Amino acid sequence: RGLEAVLVHHRWVFVCLFLLPLSILFDVYYQLRAWAVWRLHSAPRQHAQRVRHIQAQVREWKNEGSKRYMCTGRPGWLTVSLRVGKYKKIHKNIMINLMDVLEVDSEREVVRVEPLVTMGQLTAHLNPMGWTIPVVPELDDLTVGGLIMGTGIESSSHIYGLFQHTCVAYELVLADGSLVRCSPTENSDLFYAVPWSCGTLGFLVAAEIKMIPAKKYVKIHYEPVRGLQKICEKFTEESKKKENSFVEGLVYSLEEAVIMTGVLTDEAEQSKINRIGNYYKPWFFKHVEKYLKADRTGIEYIPSRHYYHRHTRSIFWELQDIIPFGNNPVFRYLFGWMVPPKISLLKLTQGEAIRKLYEQHHVVQDMLVPMKSLEKSIQTFHVDLNVYPLWLCPFILPNNPGMVHPKGDEAELYVDIGAYGEPRRKQFEARASMRQMEKFVRSVHGFQMLYADCYMTREEFWDMFDGSLYHKLREQMNCKDAFPEVYDKICKAARH
Repeated sequence: RGLEAVLVHHRWVFVCLFLLPLSILFDVYYQLRAWAVWRLHSAPRQHAQRVRHIQAQVREWKNEGSKRYMCTGRPGWLTVSLRVGKYKKIHKNIMINLMDVLEVDSEREVVRVEPLVTMGQLTAHLNPMGWTIPVVPELDDLTVGGLIMGTGIESSSHIYGLFQHTCVAYELVLADGSLVRCSPTENSDLFYAVPWSCGTLGFLVAAEIKMIPAKKYVKIHYEPVRGLQKICEKFTEESKKKENSFVEGLVYSLEEAVIMTGVLTDEAEQSKINRIGNYYKPWFFKHVEKYLKADRTGIEYIPSRHYYHRHTRSIFWELQDIIPFGNNPVFRYLFGWMVPPKISLLKLTQGEAIRKLYEQHHVVQDMLVPMKSLEKSIQTFHVDLNVYPLWLCPFILPNNPGMVHPKGDEAELYVDIGAYGEPRRKQFEARASMRQMEKFVRSVHGFQMLYADCYMTREEFWDMFDGSLYHKLREQMNCKDAFPEVYDKICKAARH
C-alpha cells in the first residue's frame, strides 16, 4: 500500500524518472521508422501484402466456426482513449500492422494513409511538401483510424466539419474477408455508416483524406470576454464567419473566457511570432490565460504546425494533475523537451488504484451540442461537474446519413464542449453525475464522444444516436456474429 500511495499522490516521481525517458525512445523509434519507410518507398508495395494477411486472418476465423467476435489486435493501452477495453482478452484478435502514409496525390488533392498513421506523423509528412489536412485533431498520437471509427475535431471544423467529413474514401476488410472500397458514390451506405461505428462493421485498412495548401503561420487574435451571455454571443458570432480559418474558446470560469480566432497566412510581423510549440515555452492554455488576467486583446503569429499541436505538450491541461510543476520555467527549460509522457504509457502503468481514482474523481468528456444550446450547456456543465477550463470548439454538422446528424434537414452549427480534469462539484459521483449530463445532452439533440466513459442504457444510447443505417448494414453484411454492437463495445452498462 505504501507504493500505491506514492503512485497515487506522487505520480510525478514515476512519470519523470521512467515514463518521460521511455516516451522519448518511443517517439524516436516511430519517427525513424516512418522516415525509413518513406525513403525506401516500401509502404505502397507492402500495403497490399499486409491487407492480404488481414483477409487471411478473417478467413481463418470463419473456418474455425466464427465462435468469437473479432477485434483489432492492437493492445488497449496503446489507444489514446482512457478506457481500457477488456474485450481484447476474449475476442479473436486480428493483427493490423498498418501505420504508413501510402500516397500523396497533389492532382486530386488527396492523401491516402493506413489507419495507424498519427496526426503528428501526418503533419510532419505533409507540411514540408506544402500540404496539410483541413481538420488536424489536437494530440500528436491520435490515429486516422481512431478519428474515423470514433470522431475527431479541430478549431477549423466550423468550416470543414468533423474529421470524417474531410475523408473521401475508406477501404475495409469485411466480416467475410472481402476487401471493399467505399465513398459517397461507391458503396455509399457503408461510407456513411463507418464513422462512429468503432470497428463494428469491418476493419479499416486505408483512408483517403482531402488536402489543402499549407501556409507558414496562423495569425491568431486573443480576446478576453466576461459574462456568460457575452461569451456565448461572441463565440457564436465568430464561429459563423467563414473568413476565420480557426475558432476556439477556453472558458476559465462560468463568467470568464478567451475567444481565439485565427487566419492562415504566409506573412508575419517578426516581433509577434510565437513558436509556442518549442519545449521551453509556457503551456498554451496558461499562455492564453495571461490575456484574461491582463484583460487585454492580442495578436500573434504561430507557425502552423505549432498551432495544430498547441495543446499536445500539456495534453490540454491534464498534465498539470500529473506533473504539478510542469509549467514552471525551470522545469520547462531543463526537461520540457521530454514532455509530454505518452498517454499509452500512462495507461499501461497506472495500476488498478489510479484507474479507480481517475474513474471516480476525474472527468475526460467531450459533448457535442447545438450552438443554440451553448449557454444552457455551459451552465449544466458548471452545475453537474464544475471543471475548468472548458474547451469550446465549433463545427458544422452536415445532414448526412449515419449515426450523427442534426435533427432538421439542414446542416447545423454545433459546438464541442470538452471537460478534462477534477470536478470541483462537492456531490460529484461519477456514474450519477455523468448520467445526468448524458440526459441533458440527449434533450438538446447532442452527442457524446465515444472515447470517453459512457453510462447510458442501450435504449438511451440509441435515442442519442441514429442507428437505422448502422443496424441495416450489420444485418446485410453478416456483422452480428463477427463484431459486437457498438454499444456493447464502449458503454459501461454493457461491460459490467
